[in-house]
Amino acid sequence: MLNITTRSLLAVGVLSLTLGLTANSFGDTEPMPNTVKHAVPTPHPSSSAACVPPAHEPDAATDPQSDPAPQPNAANAPLIQIAILLDTSNSMDGLIDQAKAQLWMIVNRFSKAQREGLDPNFQIALFEYGNTNLPAEEGYIRQVVSFTNDLDKVSASLFALKTKGGDEYCGQVINEALDRLSWSENGNDFKAIYIAGNEPFTQGNVNYVGVCERANGKGVLVNTIHCGKNEAGISGMWQHGAQLAGGSYMTINQDRSLVHKPAPQDEALTRLNSALNGTYLHYGKTGTANKERQAELDLANSALSADAGAQRALSKAGKFYDNGHWDLVDARDQKGFDLTKIPAEQLPEEMRGMTLDEKKAHIKKMAAERKAIQDKIKALAAEREKHVAEQRREAAEKQGETLGEAINNTIDQQLEMQGYSVKEEEQPQPTEAPKSEAEHQPKAE
Repeated sequence: MLNITTRSLLAVGVLSLTLGLTANSFGDTEPMPNTVKHAVPTPHPSSSAACVPPAHEPDAATDPQSDPAPQPNAANAPLIQIAILLDTSNSMDGLIDQAKAQLWMIVNRFSKAQREGLDPNFQIALFEYGNTNLPAEEGYIRQVVSFTNDLDKVSASLFALKTKGGDEYCGQVINEALDRLSWSENGNDFKAIYIAGNEPFTQGNVNYVGVCERANGKGVLVNTIHCGKNEAGISGMWQHGAQLAGGSYMTINQDRSLVHKPAPQDEALTRLNSALNGTYLHYGKTGTANKERQAELDLANSALSADAGAQRALSKAGKFYDNGHWDLVDARDQKGFDLTKIPAEQLPEEMRGMTLDEKKAHIKKMAAERKAIQDKIKALAAEREKHVAEQRREAAEKQGETLGEAINNTIDQQLEMQGYSVKEEEQPQPTEAPKSEAEHQPKAE
């Protein structure tokens, strides 16, 4: 039965009225090829121009990071790779709402990890399965996003997902994720699949037993998330799948509302998040569109819940939110980046008449402003978390956990088993950013 929450209807209404967004406004799509079963990983074909909004087409001529792969924090930086496999059949609207709203909660938890004192790189991939809008001969499966560190791309793709009833082939979609994604071969890197759905794990022609055993052999944990009663998940073999692949078995209430009482910090976080966007200096042919997408996603997440908006703001202040493929501040220290090769017309308007030294000084100034704003966001978000933690705990006890809560409850232990340490970040003392020209102007009487 189709289950659309009041919150999801409100979010759609806000976006449609405010932004005029369509179902395909946000994200890339990566259609599956005709051949479903692969013996070896297969390069993914490019999406057609009709399917990919200009905001997400790489600008190879002027963008040295046109393929937004993570840039190493150090030569031997560890890597975290996660793939999220979502059931998008008829009854999963609540699950998709939770995935949209809690992506940032998950990212924020992983961002606390280190290995041997080094910050890891982070990649995330997204698959959908069980949707009859997808070809039956391909198992009703689609790779939505391959491994990327472009978190806005992942968020936008989640907002573009639509549900429609179908058959959910868990074994086959796990098999596709193992074959199609470029998993690290380094045994010290963290690799995990999170698959969520509500039908028996045994459906389809690809036996989950062999697939989960193969994942275990590749060092990829398979965490299973059954949307429904614990007993039904066990009898439907969701628990067994996780056991075979060294992962965790979880149950969630995919229809639990994400509405929370407002926190005292929400209004200030919204203002800071908006100010943070002002420090982004777009460049390249698609820079303007990507900067617009950033603001659209802020609105979209805030429309889902205050918590989603706050978690997104915290992610944007964190180490995994990197937009070097369109932002000069993030790009400036990346290998191969050359400011002199960017045409003036592909720079922000205020920079087009600047000398090279003036451009560099402006980027440095924006970086300092960004750091100051990010420090304030981190401090406020930490205060907010203390305020809402009890409320979140009570809701989970009464109504069951949500997708993000269930995943986050497994992250620390699994990372530590892989040799990572997970520590709460010390909250920085907010610093004063250099004042902008607008701030120096006298206020009108």
